[in-house]
Amino acid sequence: MRVVVDLHILRSHHFNAKDKPLWTNPAEQEKFLQLWRDLSAELKKYPVSMVAYELMNEPVADDADDWNRLVAKAVKEIRKVEPARKVVIGSNRWQSVSTFDQLEVPKGDKNIILSFHFYNPMLVTHYRASWTGVGKYKGPIHYPGKLVDDKDIEGLPKDVARVVKGNNGVYDRARLEAMLEKPLRLAKKTGLPLYCGEWGCIVGAPREVRLRWYRDMVSILGEHKIARANWDYKGGFGIKSRDGQGDEDLIGILIGR
Repeated sequence: MRVVVDLHILRSHHFNAKDKPLWTNPAEQEKFLQLWRDLSAELKKYPVSMVAYELMNEPVADDADDWNRLVAKAVKEIRKVEPARKVVIGSNRWQSVSTFDQLEVPKGDKNIILSFHFYNPMLVTHYRASWTGVGKYKGPIHYPGKLVDDKDIEGLPKDVARVVKGNNGVYDRARLEAMLEKPLRLAKKTGLPLYCGEWGCIVGAPREVRLRWYRDMVSILGEHKIARANWDYKGGFGIKSRDGQGDEDLIGILIGR
């Protein structure tokens, strides 16, 4: 099994935390670099075909240049020992497709993989997700087409109606594909491969809506030759239930069966 080793959550940086010392404290940045020196020293014995390094999961800096500068430093440290190791780099602010035009990639390094995460539209992919604002909406949802009908917004509590209206719209395969324009443009400019390191739709979404969304996403990612890793295997977004029962329809879509 090929493995991508990443720093998922740091003491100096949690993507949902208000205070992230990683961006303001040079000592914390040095700790970050030392973590990669230590990991490289241990993992360099493994073939580059089997192990890649992802610098950090979903960086969230107020200024994208703070992340760009840290990327440059980390890649420089890794390259001192491992010039051929594949290094996975995502964009600022949760590796969103919308911020990919702000990502600066170390020049001349062809052993880099560009990574984005994709959970759009959130009203579908995070339907009733308790940790999100959009999850407060419990009513009917549609895909493709207009996600929530106007009649289903009437009578909702004001805070829920505001969230729905802010995330509502007409979504179909063409719109999802258009949202990948920035990653595709950077990949073409740099000649580097793209990897959708997280994408998925929550188990609790209406089944046919969930499967239609997956069919479109598999089609789009495949057409553009974008590698991908579904979030997740066994859990809230899983292809298997927690008791190990597989969703054969979904698995069939994911593997093109």
